Amino acid sequence: MGSNLLGKVALITGGTSGIGAGTVRRLCADGAKVVFTGSNAAAAKAIAAETGAEFVEQRVEDPAGWSELMATIKTRHGRLDIAFANAGVEAGDSSVETIGFDDWQHILAVNLTGVMLTIQHVVRAMRDNPDGPKGSIIVNSSMNAYRPMGNFVGYSTTKGALISLSKSAAIHCANQKTQIRCNSIHPGVVETDMIRTVIERSPDPAAARAQFEGMAPMGRMAQVEEVAALVAYLASDEAAFISGSEYGIDGASTAGMMGV
Repeated sequence: MGSNLLGKVALITGGTSGIGAGTVRRLCADGAKVVFTGSNAAAAKAIAAETGAEFVEQRVEDPAGWSELMATIKTRHGRLDIAFANAGVEAGDSSVETIGFDDWQHILAVNLTGVMLTIQHVVRAMRDNPDGPKGSIIVNSSMNAYRPMGNFVGYSTTKGALISLSKSAAIHCANQKTQIRCNSIHPGVVETDMIRTVIERSPDPAAARAQFEGMAPMGRMAQVEEVAALVAYLASDEAAFISGSEYGIDGASTAGMMGV
């Protein structure tokens, strides 16, 4: 791993598990000072001890907590260079016919409003960087932004909306003549601990694994480290002219039909 993020300060939401935790590890290894958020304090303690990253307990959908978080980052680090808007939920999701109103509202609050609040506050923070208004924002969407699921209407809808949110933010920051960039990434099925648990608890683990792996033409799931590597690239100065773009990382799942 390189050190191309040396001296940069990063914020990662939803950093206590899965892609978020993997990205905490990657950005720390690449030299960044990382602040990560979430609600699982026990998991966060272990990640912080392993990586040296700093944990702040916070829910992205709570507007009241954002000002305090930004003030903490400014006081301790004096700047913010990278933000990975990763926090998301799918619990309680269902079809458009059966989803409950409260479940719908909760998914929208975390997956969409939470990302909007993330972008809004980190743009303001990046404007105040000592060497001028610049930074990189990466939004974690999903391949389901392009291929919605009938039984996950809330998740699919919010992930699709994140494309427009990211592009709108990118255009705004460019029109304001800042060097603040915003891009979205769109993972396919990623072999997280959660997916491994689902596989292990299924009646036929081998069949369950084959089903997950068969969702991509490449015949496997993405690894957390592969997604974290894409985030690290977009966070780096090597990607300094990339903004308003969408990056699929799905093993060609959304490229076209697999055929028969």
